[in-house]
Amino acid sequence: MAKTPISGRFPVGESVTIEDLRTAPYGTLAQMRSTEPVSWIPALGAWFITRRDLAIEAMRDADRFTVDDDRFTTAKVLGTSMLSLDGPEHGRHRSAFTAPFRPKFIREEFEQRIHTRAQILVSDARSSDLIELRTAVAGPLAVGTILDVLGLTEVDAADVADWYGAFGQAIVALTVGDPVRPDVQTVLDQLYRTVGDAMGSDDASLIRTLVDERILRPDEIPAAVAVVMFGAIETSEAMTANALWHLLSDPETLDRVLDDRSLIPAVVDESLRLEPAAAWIDRYTTSAFTFGGVELGERDLVTISLLGANRDPDVFDEPDVFDIDRPNLAQHVTFVQGPHTCVGLHVARAETNAAINAVLDQMPNIELDTSASTAPEGLIFRKAAAVVART
Repeated sequence: MAKTPISGRFPVGESVTIEDLRTAPYGTLAQMRSTEPVSWIPALGAWFITRRDLAIEAMRDADRFTVDDDRFTTAKVLGTSMLSLDGPEHGRHRSAFTAPFRPKFIREEFEQRIHTRAQILVSDARSSDLIELRTAVAGPLAVGTILDVLGLTEVDAADVADWYGAFGQAIVALTVGDPVRPDVQTVLDQLYRTVGDAMGSDDASLIRTLVDERILRPDEIPAAVAVVMFGAIETSEAMTANALWHLLSDPETLDRVLDDRSLIPAVVDESLRLEPAAAWIDRYTTSAFTFGGVELGERDLVTISLLGANRDPDVFDEPDVFDIDRPNLAQHVTFVQGPHTCVGLHVARAETNAAINAVLDQMPNIELDTSASTAPEGLIFRKAAAVVART
């Protein structure tokens, strides 16, 4: 466990509050990056990395920075999976999902279905003059897509969305030392039962394939599916909502994209850079060593700020500006680097691209209602809670 550093050594980190990190942490992260790139934040009980080069070094070094620790919050909520394992066990768990999430497979099997679902969602939402795009498009698209990929087409999408809202809240609660709501275990049991039923079904689904391929033991499959679903829903919804918020907040860029849809991937990457759906990831030191000029102890919690790394001015000019013309916008680290690179990144990109295209196809005169919309925020999971548009 972390030994508290001498008071006053990390003045910026020591002054940081949970609320600072939840709402608009950009200035604080910039201060830490310039003076305390590896800082101590008592509010989290963790070391905090904000400089891009150090963030990448830590993400790629699973020998010194591991996820395999009993304190890992996602594992405490959803169970052990590739997200909370390193080494050969991580490789085994991850390999079970490699083939179905390859870009070629997603492109051939699901891209058109994602496009069609996005178009239907936007069409259904257009019955109102004001549309809240996160709940009408981004969320349902994320839920529907992963249920389709997994083959859980008979599961109620609204129930699944509620499950993952509860899981996200539980992970944040554990991070700040708050109790987890009692209903979370009930919700997890419902999810595990759903996966268990699919494991015993004769339907051709990814879950049934996991059983037949025997890469994972039967008792490992529910947690593995739960984590894949969580990543596909929580972060994909946020990715789409944030991209729409950034695009609609910039009328000049919106006009350009309306005229040239080939710019959409740049919109997506620049939004990912500015507001990663997961603001940070946790690691634990396997030994004591010096890193970034700081002495880390064995089994210390080290939090890697993807949000901070993505706004590093040594890499990105004017890092707080939304600029789809920046030449290196794809150098963000939002999908993580190293062995834990996001396995579902190609699905997430397909969803956000499809959502933006559908919105612009059907609502070419769209405008953001700035009074009703909210900028992305959140302690760990950052999203624009409301993206309200006039049609």
